Amino acid sequence: MTEKKRRIYFDHAATTPLDRAVFEKMSPYFTSAFGNADSLHAYGREAKNALDSARDTLSGLIGANPSEVYFTSGGTESDNWAILGGAECAKEGGRNRVLISAIEHHAVLSAAQRLEERGYSVGYIPVDEGGRVELNAFKALLTPEVGLVAVMAANNETGVIQPVRELAALTHENGSLFFTDAVHAAPYMPIDVKEWGVDMLSLSAHKFYGGRGAGALFVRKGVRIGRLVTGGEQERGLRGGTSNIPAIVGCAEAYVLARADLEKNNAKIARLKTLFLEELTARVSGVQVNGAEEYALPSVLNIRIEGVDNAAFLRAMDLAGVALSAGAACASADVKPSHVLTAMGRSEKEAKECVRFSFGKDNTEEEILLGAAFAAETVNRLRKVGASL
Repeated sequence: MTEKKRRIYFDHAATTPLDRAVFEKMSPYFTSAFGNADSLHAYGREAKNALDSARDTLSGLIGANPSEVYFTSGGTESDNWAILGGAECAKEGGRNRVLISAIEHHAVLSAAQRLEERGYSVGYIPVDEGGRVELNAFKALLTPEVGLVAVMAANNETGVIQPVRELAALTHENGSLFFTDAVHAAPYMPIDVKEWGVDMLSLSAHKFYGGRGAGALFVRKGVRIGRLVTGGEQERGLRGGTSNIPAIVGCAEAYVLARADLEKNNAKIARLKTLFLEELTARVSGVQVNGAEEYALPSVLNIRIEGVDNAAFLRAMDLAGVALSAGAACASADVKPSHVLTAMGRSEKEAKECVRFSFGKDNTEEEILLGAAFAAETVNRLRKVGASL
């Protein structure tokens, strides 16, 4: 009988494993407490209490009122709702132009494309080579026609953090709404929607060790984003459909744990990330970090490995038992180079030499050392093959 190959997971930006404590919190709502939160009997009341408690907990952690938090199926749905609904709200005031950063997640980019199909004007905010929004360019784009601005809090491919407070303040001076996708920031940054000054903000549970299929959208009181799903009166009549109580309970519990352990987890993950880069660069030349390191999340390491095709590298690493990616998981079937990296000035050829390692709270130093050794061996092997062709 062959021994099972050891597997190492360095793709936490794609999804995180469900925390055992979160699973235990969710479990009763799959079995004994299975009621529909809209039913009037005891089973329904039990589910409704769990729903209300989760909303109170999550809203409190981000500095919002419970009435400002809507539960969704995840980040993509929240992003779509914010972009489409926010643009519609702004259009009521006579503004039909939307600005989004050039490095947004595909959920935002695709929603913006849909707006263009509906007759809205969409502008794209450039970023510098470090992956941060160019403030002067942003100010120049803020015209009276702009009704909505969307800039993510931290990029999913590079981990680069944006100056959300400053951008939101400038947006409000222009009389526009400001939305931030905080899906990738949430596990690593304390969020306070009032302090940040945002009008809308999205979250997704599976990025901070919760279950898939649950997320949230904060919508500041007074912002009217319209009905997302018609049908029942769930989520105050704006998103119909039976509430996914286990996932929602897990979302709130996962964020409680993420916030409680944020500093400890950040310190550990940052240390592992530094160790990995040191070990890799000690063995391999031609490694360049993408994104301004002083503004990066502790978890994400996006690098260019000169002369190594990222698709070949990913396949070889997977065969070695190491999981990582070239960028967003939702775009993994896309053969085009990363729009994030090309927006930062990388050529298409250079972008196809880039890979993303993303580390998590359960990774170990042993995994880091093994993973770096595998990566170095893979790079050297692929370079030899390339040189012989």
